[in-house]
Amino acid sequence: MSPARTIVVGITGGIAAYKAVGVVRAFVLHGDVVQVVATDAALRFVGKPTLEAISRNPVHTDLYEGVAEVRHVAIGQSADLIVVAPATANSIAKLAAGLADDLLGNTILASTAPLVIAPAMHTEMWNNPATIANIATLRSRGVIVVGPGTGQLTGSDVGAGRMAEPETIVAAALAALEAAGSVAEPAHTASAVEPDLAGMNIVISAGGTREPLDPVRFLGNRSSGKQGIALASAAVSRGASVTLVAAHLEVPPPEGVTLVPVATALELETAMRAAAADADLVIMAAAVADYRPVSVRDAKIKKEDTGDTLTIELVKNPDVLVGLSADRPREQVIVGFAAETETDADALLELGRGKIARKGCDYLVINRVGWSEGFATDGNDVVLIDRSGDIVTRASGTKMLVADRILDAVVTRPSA
Repeated sequence: MSPARTIVVGITGGIAAYKAVGVVRAFVLHGDVVQVVATDAALRFVGKPTLEAISRNPVHTDLYEGVAEVRHVAIGQSADLIVVAPATANSIAKLAAGLADDLLGNTILASTAPLVIAPAMHTEMWNNPATIANIATLRSRGVIVVGPGTGQLTGSDVGAGRMAEPETIVAAALAALEAAGSVAEPAHTASAVEPDLAGMNIVISAGGTREPLDPVRFLGNRSSGKQGIALASAAVSRGASVTLVAAHLEVPPPEGVTLVPVATALELETAMRAAAADADLVIMAAAVADYRPVSVRDAKIKKEDTGDTLTIELVKNPDVLVGLSADRPREQVIVGFAAETETDADALLELGRGKIARKGCDYLVINRVGWSEGFATDGNDVVLIDRSGDIVTRASGTKMLVADRILDAVVTRPSA
Protein backbone atom coordinates (compact mmCIF):
# COMPACT_ATOMS: atom_id res chain seq x y z
CA MET A 1 0.00 0.00 0.00
CA SER A 2 1.45 3.37 -1.05
CA PRO A 3 1.94 6.01 1.68
CA ALA A 4 -0.62 8.77 2.01
CA ARG A 5 0.20 11.96 0.16
CA THR A 6 0.57 15.27 1.96
CA ILE A 7 -1.64 18.04 0.64
CA VAL A 8 -1.31 21.59 1.90
CA VAL A 9 -4.51 23.61 1.72
CA GLY A 10 -3.80 27.32 1.93
CA ILE A 11 -6.72 29.52 2.97
CA THR A 12 -6.69 33.29 2.51
CA GLY A 13 -9.00 36.00 3.78
CA GLY A 14 -12.16 36.09 1.72
CA ILE A 15 -15.78 35.26 2.45
CA ALA A 16 -15.39 32.11 0.33
CA ALA A 17 -13.08 30.75 3.05
CA TYR A 18 -16.05 28.82 4.42
CA LYS A 19 -15.98 26.68 1.26
CA ALA A 20 -12.40 25.65 2.06
CA VAL A 21 -13.82 23.37 4.74
CA GLY A 22 -15.36 21.28 1.94
CA VAL A 23 -12.03 21.19 0.09
CA VAL A 24 -10.20 19.96 3.19
CA ARG A 25 -12.87 17.37 3.94
CA ALA A 26 -12.77 15.99 0.39
CA PHE A 27 -9.01 15.45 0.51
CA VAL A 28 -9.24 13.77 3.92
CA LEU A 29 -11.97 11.43 2.69
CA HIS A 30 -9.75 10.68 -0.30
CA GLY A 31 -7.18 9.31 2.12
CA ASP A 32 -4.69 12.17 1.99
CA VAL A 33 -2.88 13.85 4.88
CA VAL A 34 -4.02 17.47 4.91
CA GLN A 35 -2.05 20.33 6.44
CA VAL A 36 -3.96 23.60 6.58
CA VAL A 37 -1.98 26.83 6.33
CA ALA A 38 -4.30 29.77 6.99
CA THR A 39 -3.59 33.48 6.93
CA ASP A 40 -4.67 35.60 9.87
CA ALA A 41 -7.34 37.16 7.65
CA ALA A 42 -8.70 33.71 6.74
CA LEU A 43 -9.28 32.91 10.41
CA ARG A 44 -11.58 35.92 10.64
CA PHE A 45 -13.95 34.06 8.30
CA VAL A 46 -13.59 30.45 9.48
CA GLY A 47 -12.34 29.25 12.85
CA LYS A 48 -9.34 27.10 13.75
CA PRO A 49 -11.39 24.49 15.63
CA THR A 50 -13.47 23.75 12.54
CA LEU A 51 -10.44 23.39 10.29
CA GLU A 52 -8.57 21.26 12.82
CA ALA A 53 -11.55 18.98 13.35
CA ILE A 54 -12.03 18.46 9.62
CA SER A 55 -8.32 18.16 8.70
CA ARG A 56 -7.46 16.08 11.79
CA ASN A 57 -4.28 18.13 12.11
CA PRO A 58 -3.27 21.41 13.78
CA VAL A 59 -3.79 24.52 11.68
CA HIS A 60 -0.59 26.41 10.86
CA THR A 61 -0.72 30.18 10.66
CA ASP A 62 2.24 31.78 12.48
CA LEU A 63 5.43 32.32 10.50
CA TYR A 64 7.45 32.09 13.71
CA GLU A 65 5.97 28.93 15.18
CA GLY A 66 8.13 25.80 15.14
CA VAL A 67 11.29 27.78 14.46
CA ALA A 68 13.54 25.01 15.79
CA GLU A 69 12.22 22.62 13.14
CA VAL A 70 12.26 25.31 10.43
CA ARG A 71 8.53 24.82 9.89
CA HIS A 72 8.20 27.76 7.53
CA VAL A 73 10.22 25.71 5.04
CA ALA A 74 9.46 22.16 6.17
CA ILE A 75 5.73 22.29 5.36
CA GLY A 76 6.39 23.24 1.75
CA GLN A 77 9.19 20.73 1.37
CA SER A 78 6.95 17.89 2.54
CA ALA A 79 4.00 18.79 0.29
CA ASP A 80 2.98 16.64 -2.65
CA LEU A 81 0.42 19.26 -3.68
CA ILE A 82 -0.52 22.78 -2.60
CA VAL A 83 -4.03 24.15 -3.08
CA VAL A 84 -4.95 27.75 -2.24
CA ALA A 85 -8.71 28.15 -1.86
CA PRO A 86 -9.86 30.81 -1.81
CA ALA A 87 -7.10 32.81 -3.47
CA THR A 88 -7.95 36.48 -3.01
CA ALA A 89 -6.80 39.25 -5.32
CA ASN A 90 -4.23 40.25 -2.69
CA SER A 91 -2.86 36.72 -2.28
CA ILE A 92 -2.66 36.28 -6.07
CA ALA A 93 -0.69 39.52 -6.34
CA LYS A 94 1.71 38.33 -3.63
CA LEU A 95 2.16 34.95 -5.32
CA ALA A 96 2.89 36.61 -8.67
CA ALA A 97 5.49 38.86 -7.02
CA GLY A 98 7.04 35.98 -5.07
CA LEU A 99 6.40 37.62 -1.70
CA ALA A 100 6.77 35.57 1.48
CA ASP A 101 5.71 37.79 4.36
CA ASP A 102 3.56 35.08 5.96
CA LEU A 103 3.65 31.34 6.50
CA LEU A 104 1.62 30.56 3.36
CA GLY A 105 3.95 32.57 1.12
CA ASN A 106 7.00 30.85 2.62
CA THR A 107 5.39 27.44 2.25
CA ILE A 108 4.71 27.98 -1.45
CA LEU A 109 8.17 29.36 -2.23
CA ALA A 110 9.80 26.45 -0.41
CA SER A 111 7.87 23.84 -2.39
CA THR A 112 8.37 22.21 -5.78
CA ALA A 113 4.93 20.56 -5.64
CA PRO A 114 2.14 21.37 -8.11
CA LEU A 115 0.30 24.55 -7.15
CA VAL A 116 -3.44 24.97 -7.71
CA ILE A 117 -5.30 28.18 -6.89
CA ALA A 118 -9.03 28.90 -6.80
CA PRO A 119 -9.57 32.66 -7.19
CA ALA A 120 -12.45 34.33 -5.38
CA MET A 121 -13.19 38.04 -5.45
CA HIS A 122 -15.63 40.64 -6.75
CA THR A 123 -16.01 41.01 -10.51
CA GLU A 124 -14.28 44.39 -10.65
CA MET A 125 -11.24 42.94 -8.87
CA TRP A 126 -11.13 39.87 -11.12
CA ASN A 127 -11.34 42.06 -14.24
CA ASN A 128 -8.78 44.58 -13.00
CA PRO A 129 -5.74 44.75 -15.32
CA ALA A 130 -3.45 44.05 -12.34
CA THR A 131 -5.26 40.80 -11.52
CA ILE A 132 -5.38 39.81 -15.19
CA ALA A 133 -1.61 40.32 -15.43
CA ASN A 134 -0.97 38.46 -12.19
CA ILE A 135 -3.04 35.47 -13.30
CA ALA A 136 -1.21 35.42 -16.63
CA THR A 137 2.12 35.44 -14.78
CA LEU A 138 1.08 32.53 -12.57
CA ARG A 139 -0.21 30.53 -15.52
CA SER A 140 3.07 31.08 -17.33
CA ARG A 141 4.84 29.45 -14.39
CA GLY A 142 2.62 26.40 -14.57
CA VAL A 143 0.22 27.31 -11.76
CA ILE A 144 -3.20 25.74 -12.34
CA VAL A 145 -6.07 28.21 -11.97
CA VAL A 146 -9.49 26.71 -11.20
CA GLY A 147 -12.37 29.10 -11.83
CA PRO A 148 -13.65 31.49 -10.87
CA GLY A 149 -17.24 30.97 -11.89
CA THR A 150 -19.96 33.50 -12.58
CA GLY A 151 -22.82 33.85 -10.14
CA GLN A 152 -23.97 35.31 -6.83
CA LEU A 153 -21.24 37.10 -4.89
CA THR A 154 -21.53 38.80 -1.51
CA GLY A 155 -24.46 41.13 -1.06
CA SER A 156 -26.57 41.61 -4.16
CA ASP A 157 -23.64 41.50 -6.59
CA VAL A 158 -23.66 38.99 -9.43
CA GLY A 159 -20.82 38.37 -11.85
CA ALA A 160 -17.50 36.66 -12.47
CA GLY A 161 -15.41 35.97 -9.36
CA ARG A 162 -17.36 33.31 -7.50
CA MET A 163 -15.04 30.61 -6.17
CA ALA A 164 -15.37 27.22 -7.86
CA GLU A 165 -17.19 24.57 -5.87
CA PRO A 166 -15.05 22.30 -3.63
CA GLU A 167 -15.62 19.18 -5.75
CA THR A 168 -14.43 21.03 -8.86
CA ILE A 169 -11.30 22.30 -7.11
CA VAL A 170 -10.46 18.89 -5.70
CA ALA A 171 -10.98 17.14 -9.04
CA ALA A 172 -8.67 19.61 -10.80
CA ALA A 173 -6.09 19.33 -8.02
CA LEU A 174 -6.03 15.55 -8.10
CA ALA A 175 -5.70 15.63 -11.89
CA ALA A 176 -2.74 18.01 -11.54
CA LEU A 177 -1.15 15.71 -8.99
CA GLU A 178 -1.55 12.73 -11.30
CA ALA A 179 -0.13 14.67 -14.25
CA ALA A 180 2.83 15.88 -12.20
CA GLY A 181 3.67 12.31 -11.33
CA SER A 182 4.35 11.55 -15.00
CA VAL A 183 6.82 14.40 -15.63
CA ALA A 184 10.20 15.13 -14.17
CA GLU A 185 9.91 18.91 -13.88
CA PRO A 186 7.84 20.27 -10.95
CA ALA A 187 4.54 21.72 -12.09
CA HIS A 188 5.14 25.35 -11.12
CA THR A 189 8.79 25.81 -11.96
CA ALA A 190 8.37 26.42 -15.69
CA SER A 191 10.84 28.95 -17.07
CA ALA A 192 8.42 30.73 -19.42
CA VAL A 193 7.48 34.27 -18.44
CA GLU A 194 5.04 35.14 -21.22
CA PRO A 195 1.33 34.23 -21.06
CA ASP A 196 0.64 31.24 -23.27
CA LEU A 197 -1.82 33.08 -25.54
CA ALA A 198 0.23 36.27 -25.90
CA GLY A 199 0.17 37.54 -29.48
CA MET A 200 -2.98 35.62 -30.42
CA ASN A 201 -6.01 37.42 -31.86
CA ILE A 202 -9.17 35.60 -30.77
CA VAL A 203 -12.76 36.34 -31.78
CA ILE A 204 -15.55 34.92 -29.61
CA SER A 205 -19.31 35.17 -29.99
CA ALA A 206 -21.49 34.95 -26.89
CA GLY A 207 -25.11 35.21 -25.82
CA GLY A 208 -28.30 34.59 -27.75
CA THR A 209 -29.64 36.40 -30.81
CA ARG A 210 -33.19 37.75 -30.90
CA GLU A 211 -35.37 38.06 -34.01
CA PRO A 212 -38.00 40.81 -33.65
CA LEU A 213 -41.65 40.15 -34.42
CA ASP A 214 -42.70 43.70 -33.63
CA PRO A 215 -41.35 46.54 -31.44
CA VAL A 216 -42.30 44.53 -28.33
CA ARG A 217 -41.77 40.81 -29.02
CA PHE A 218 -39.02 38.61 -30.40
CA LEU A 219 -38.05 35.01 -31.08
CA GLY A 220 -35.07 34.11 -28.92
CA ASN A 221 -33.39 31.49 -26.78
CA ARG A 222 -32.30 30.99 -23.19
CA SER A 223 -28.56 31.53 -23.65
CA SER A 224 -27.14 33.89 -21.01
CA GLY A 225 -23.71 34.25 -22.62
CA LYS A 226 -21.91 32.92 -19.51
CA GLN A 227 -19.83 30.34 -21.38
CA GLY A 228 -18.77 32.81 -24.05
CA ILE A 229 -17.86 35.37 -21.41
CA ALA A 230 -15.87 32.73 -19.53
CA LEU A 231 -13.97 31.97 -22.74
CA ALA A 232 -13.27 35.65 -23.32
CA SER A 233 -12.17 36.19 -19.71
CA ALA A 234 -9.89 33.15 -19.79
CA ALA A 235 -8.36 34.20 -23.11
CA VAL A 236 -7.66 37.75 -21.90
CA SER A 237 -6.09 36.48 -18.66
CA ARG A 238 -3.80 34.28 -20.75
CA GLY A 239 -2.56 37.19 -22.84
CA ALA A 240 -4.74 37.08 -25.96
CA SER A 241 -6.24 40.04 -27.78
CA VAL A 242 -9.98 39.30 -27.69
CA THR A 243 -12.93 40.62 -29.69
CA LEU A 244 -16.25 39.64 -28.09
CA VAL A 245 -19.28 39.74 -30.38
CA ALA A 246 -22.07 39.86 -27.82
CA ALA A 247 -25.77 39.25 -28.25
CA HIS A 248 -27.95 40.16 -25.26
CA LEU A 249 -25.59 39.15 -22.47
CA GLU A 250 -27.13 38.57 -19.04
CA VAL A 251 -23.81 39.08 -17.20
CA PRO A 252 -21.20 41.82 -17.69
CA PRO A 253 -18.44 41.25 -20.26
CA PRO A 254 -14.88 41.08 -18.96
CA GLU A 255 -12.63 44.11 -19.15
CA GLY A 256 -9.86 44.02 -21.70
CA VAL A 257 -11.98 42.83 -24.65
CA THR A 258 -13.10 44.73 -27.73
CA LEU A 259 -16.88 44.54 -27.37
CA VAL A 260 -19.11 44.41 -30.45
CA PRO A 261 -22.81 44.36 -29.44
CA VAL A 262 -25.28 42.74 -31.85
CA ALA A 263 -28.94 41.80 -31.71
CA THR A 264 -29.98 39.50 -34.58
CA ALA A 265 -28.43 36.58 -36.42
CA LEU A 266 -27.75 38.75 -39.48
CA GLU A 267 -26.01 41.37 -37.35
CA LEU A 268 -23.93 38.67 -35.67
CA GLU A 269 -22.94 37.23 -39.05
CA THR A 270 -21.75 40.62 -40.29
CA ALA A 271 -19.80 41.34 -37.10
CA MET A 272 -18.18 37.90 -36.98
CA ARG A 273 -17.06 38.02 -40.62
CA ALA A 274 -15.49 41.45 -40.07
CA ALA A 275 -13.75 40.48 -36.84
CA ALA A 276 -12.60 37.09 -38.14
CA ALA A 277 -10.61 38.68 -40.96
CA ASP A 278 -7.60 39.12 -38.66
CA ALA A 279 -8.26 36.32 -36.17
CA ASP A 280 -6.03 33.38 -35.32
CA LEU A 281 -8.84 31.62 -33.45
CA VAL A 282 -12.60 31.98 -33.86
CA ILE A 283 -15.00 30.54 -31.27
CA MET A 284 -18.73 30.52 -32.05
CA ALA A 285 -20.22 30.14 -28.57
CA ALA A 286 -23.33 32.24 -29.21
CA ALA A 287 -26.72 30.59 -29.63
CA VAL A 288 -27.86 31.84 -33.03
CA ALA A 289 -31.50 31.75 -34.13
CA ASP A 290 -32.07 29.30 -37.00
CA TYR A 291 -35.06 31.28 -38.32
CA ARG A 292 -36.36 34.86 -38.42
CA PRO A 293 -39.81 36.27 -39.29
CA VAL A 294 -40.36 36.99 -42.97
CA SER A 295 -41.80 40.35 -42.00
CA VAL A 296 -41.52 42.49 -38.87
CA ARG A 297 -44.55 44.55 -37.83
CA ASP A 298 -44.04 48.26 -37.26
CA ALA A 299 -46.60 48.28 -34.45
CA LYS A 300 -47.40 45.85 -31.65
CA ILE A 301 -49.34 42.77 -32.72
CA LYS A 302 -52.62 42.91 -30.80
CA LYS A 303 -54.62 39.83 -29.93
CA GLU A 304 -57.80 41.73 -30.67
CA ASP A 305 -56.69 41.87 -34.32
CA THR A 306 -55.49 38.27 -34.66
CA GLY A 307 -58.23 36.20 -33.08
CA ASP A 308 -57.55 32.91 -31.29
CA THR A 309 -54.58 31.90 -33.44
CA LEU A 310 -51.59 33.67 -34.91
CA THR A 311 -49.55 32.36 -37.81
CA ILE A 312 -46.02 33.65 -38.29
CA GLU A 313 -44.06 32.80 -41.41
CA LEU A 314 -40.32 32.22 -40.81
CA VAL A 315 -37.34 32.15 -43.13
CA LYS A 316 -34.06 30.35 -42.43
CA ASN A 317 -31.12 32.42 -41.24
CA PRO A 318 -27.68 31.88 -42.79
CA ASP A 319 -25.51 29.38 -40.90
CA VAL A 320 -22.82 31.66 -39.51
CA LEU A 321 -20.46 28.83 -38.53
CA VAL A 322 -20.64 27.22 -41.98
CA GLY A 323 -19.91 30.56 -43.63
CA LEU A 324 -16.95 31.32 -41.39
CA SER A 325 -15.50 27.85 -41.96
CA ALA A 326 -15.94 27.94 -45.73
CA ASP A 327 -14.74 31.49 -46.36
CA ARG A 328 -11.71 31.79 -44.08
CA PRO A 329 -9.76 34.86 -45.19
CA ARG A 330 -6.57 33.47 -43.67
CA GLU A 331 -5.26 30.41 -41.86
CA GLN A 332 -7.13 30.15 -38.58
CA VAL A 333 -8.71 27.66 -36.18
CA ILE A 334 -12.49 27.69 -35.90
CA VAL A 335 -14.40 26.22 -32.96
CA GLY A 336 -18.16 25.73 -33.00
CA PHE A 337 -20.68 24.88 -30.28
CA ALA A 338 -23.51 22.36 -30.50
CA ALA A 339 -26.24 22.59 -27.87
CA GLU A 340 -28.40 19.48 -27.93
CA THR A 341 -31.17 18.05 -25.74
CA GLU A 342 -30.26 14.41 -26.45
CA THR A 343 -29.93 12.55 -23.12
CA ASP A 344 -28.05 9.47 -24.33
CA ALA A 345 -24.28 10.14 -24.29
CA ASP A 346 -23.49 8.00 -27.33
CA ALA A 347 -26.32 9.49 -29.36
CA LEU A 348 -25.23 12.99 -28.29
CA LEU A 349 -21.72 12.29 -29.56
CA GLU A 350 -23.06 11.04 -32.89
CA LEU A 351 -25.13 14.20 -33.28
CA GLY A 352 -21.96 16.20 -32.75
CA ARG A 353 -20.02 14.14 -35.29
CA GLY A 354 -22.72 14.69 -37.88
CA LYS A 355 -22.80 18.39 -37.14
CA ILE A 356 -19.04 19.00 -37.41
CA ALA A 357 -19.05 17.18 -40.76
CA ARG A 358 -21.69 19.62 -42.02
CA LYS A 359 -20.24 22.75 -40.44
CA GLY A 360 -16.65 22.39 -41.63
CA CYS A 361 -15.08 23.80 -38.45
CA ASP A 362 -11.92 22.40 -36.83
CA TYR A 363 -13.42 21.61 -33.44
CA LEU A 364 -16.91 21.30 -32.01
CA VAL A 365 -17.91 21.68 -28.37
CA ILE A 366 -20.89 19.43 -27.68
CA ASN A 367 -22.96 20.21 -24.62
CA ARG A 368 -26.29 18.95 -23.44
CA VAL A 369 -28.89 21.59 -22.64
CA GLY A 370 -32.30 21.37 -21.05
CA TRP A 371 -34.64 23.07 -18.65
CA SER A 372 -32.04 23.05 -15.88
CA GLU A 373 -28.68 22.43 -17.56
CA GLY A 374 -26.43 24.16 -20.05
CA PHE A 375 -28.21 27.46 -20.61
CA ALA A 376 -28.12 30.15 -17.89
CA THR A 377 -26.27 27.93 -15.37
CA ASP A 378 -22.88 28.40 -13.74
CA GLY A 379 -21.59 24.97 -14.77
CA ASN A 380 -21.20 23.02 -17.97
CA ASP A 381 -20.41 19.48 -19.09
CA VAL A 382 -18.92 19.29 -22.58
CA VAL A 383 -17.13 17.05 -25.04
CA LEU A 384 -14.70 18.57 -27.55
CA ILE A 385 -14.27 16.71 -30.84
CA ASP A 386 -12.13 17.39 -33.89
CA ARG A 387 -12.94 17.20 -37.61
CA SER A 388 -12.33 13.45 -37.60
CA GLY A 389 -14.99 13.03 -34.93
CA ASP A 390 -12.39 11.98 -32.36
CA ILE A 391 -12.78 13.11 -28.77
CA VAL A 392 -10.07 15.64 -27.93
CA THR A 393 -11.08 16.30 -24.32
CA ARG A 394 -13.97 16.27 -21.87
CA ALA A 395 -14.56 19.05 -19.37
CA SER A 396 -17.00 19.37 -16.51
CA GLY A 397 -17.28 22.04 -13.84
CA THR A 398 -17.63 25.80 -13.74
CA LYS A 399 -17.86 27.53 -17.09
CA MET A 400 -14.52 29.20 -16.40
CA LEU A 401 -12.90 25.81 -15.85
CA VAL A 402 -14.52 24.52 -19.04
CA ALA A 403 -13.30 27.61 -20.90
CA ASP A 404 -9.70 26.97 -19.90
CA ARG A 405 -9.94 23.30 -20.86
CA ILE A 406 -11.25 24.26 -24.31
CA LEU A 407 -8.47 26.80 -24.82
CA ASP A 408 -5.87 24.32 -23.57
CA ALA A 409 -7.01 21.79 -26.16
CA VAL A 410 -7.34 24.00 -29.23
CA VAL A 411 -4.14 25.93 -28.61
CA THR A 412 -1.96 22.87 -28.04
CA ARG A 413 -3.53 21.14 -31.06
CA PRO A 414 -3.94 24.00 -33.56
CA SER A 415 -4.70 21.76 -36.53
CA ALA A 416 -7.40 19.11 -36.37
